[in-house]
Amino acid sequence: MTAIKTCLGLMSGTSLDGIDLALLETDGEAHIVALRDGFQAYDASTRAALREVMDIAAALPTPVLADLALWPSELISAEALVTQAHMEAVQNFLQPSQEDISLIGFHGQTIVHRPAEGFTLQIGDGQVLAQSLGIDVIGQFRRADMAAGGEGAPLAPLYHAALARGPRPQAVLNLGGIANVTWLGAQDNILAFDTGPANALLDDWVQQKTTRAYDENGNLAAQGEVDPMALAALMAHPFFSAPPPKSLDRLGFEATPIENLSAADGAATLTAFTAASVAAALALCPETACRLILCGGGRHNKTLCRALEKSTGLEVVDCDALGWRGDALEAQAFAWLALRSVKGLPLSQPETTGVRAPTTGGEFYSAI
Repeated sequence: MTAIKTCLGLMSGTSLDGIDLALLETDGEAHIVALRDGFQAYDASTRAALREVMDIAAALPTPVLADLALWPSELISAEALVTQAHMEAVQNFLQPSQEDISLIGFHGQTIVHRPAEGFTLQIGDGQVLAQSLGIDVIGQFRRADMAAGGEGAPLAPLYHAALARGPRPQAVLNLGGIANVTWLGAQDNILAFDTGPANALLDDWVQQKTTRAYDENGNLAAQGEVDPMALAALMAHPFFSAPPPKSLDRLGFEATPIENLSAADGAATLTAFTAASVAAALALCPETACRLILCGGGRHNKTLCRALEKSTGLEVVDCDALGWRGDALEAQAFAWLALRSVKGLPLSQPETTGVRAPTTGGEFYSAI
C-alpha cells in the first residue's frame, strides 16, 4: 500500500494578491483528501515591490536572470520578501499540536516566464523556508520540465485529471492572473495549455483607473460597453493562432488597445477579451467539452462567468459545486505534486506542457 502523507501546498499566483495554503492528505496519486485551506494577502508594499520587479526583470536578458550573482538588488530584495511572507503565512496557518506535516510544496512567485528561451523564474528561497519551518520543502517545480523541452506550465492539469469525475469530454478552466485550460477526454486523454490573460490585465487596469485592487464581482465591467475594435486588436495577438501546448508570461499582453477607453468600458472589453480567448482555446481541443468547470479567483467575477457562458456556449460550473475548493485548488495541486516529486512520478507530460516525455521534477530542500 502506498504511504499516505499530509502535505502542505503553497501557491502565490501572477495576480499578486497573496499566498494560498492548502493541507492535503494524499498518496500523490488517486488518494486525495482536502483537509483545510487558507489565504494570506500580500501587504500593499510587497505587492507593489513584486509588480515593480516584474517590470525590471522583463527588461533584463535571460543570462542575467539565470545567474544569481548578476541579479539587481531589487530582485534580491523581492526574493527575501517572498520567502518571509511564505514563512509567516505557514506559521499563521499551521496548528503544530494537531498537524504532522511531512512535506511542503512551495511554488514561489513567478517573476518571468520565457518558454521560447527555455527559462522561467520563480523566486523564494526553499532552503531558508525548510530550515525556518523545520519541514522538508519541494520547490522549483518547473525547471526539469523546461530542461526536457516543455513549456514549464501549466502544472496543475494532472491534478485536475486526478480530481475530475463525471461526463467526458469536459474542461477545467483556471482563472488566475493567466488562464489555463485542462481538456479531459475519454480513455484518460488530456490536453492542457494557457489560454490568455484572466485577471492580470483587468486587475492592472482597475488599479490604474480606480482606487480598487480588482473588479469585485465584475461590477465595473457590468457598467461598461465592450469596444469591438479594441477587442479585435487584443485578439489579433499571435499567441492565439499558435498550437497547444503553450504558455504565457504575465506581461505577455499589453492593454494598449483600450488605453483611451473609460474605466468601465476598458473593464468590459478586457472581460470580453478573457471570454473570447477561452472560446478560441476550446476550439483547439480535440472535441467539444460538455461543460466548463471554473476554478481560481476569477470565477468570483460574475460578469466574466456570464461572458464565458455566452462565448463558449457551454454549461459553466463553479468547481465548488462539485465539492472542490476553487480558491485553494492550485495550492492543493502543489501539495500533491510535491509528494509525486519525492516518489519520482511525472509532474507533466507531452500533452500538458509539450515536454518530450512524462517528466518528474522539483528540487528537494531539507529541513535538517
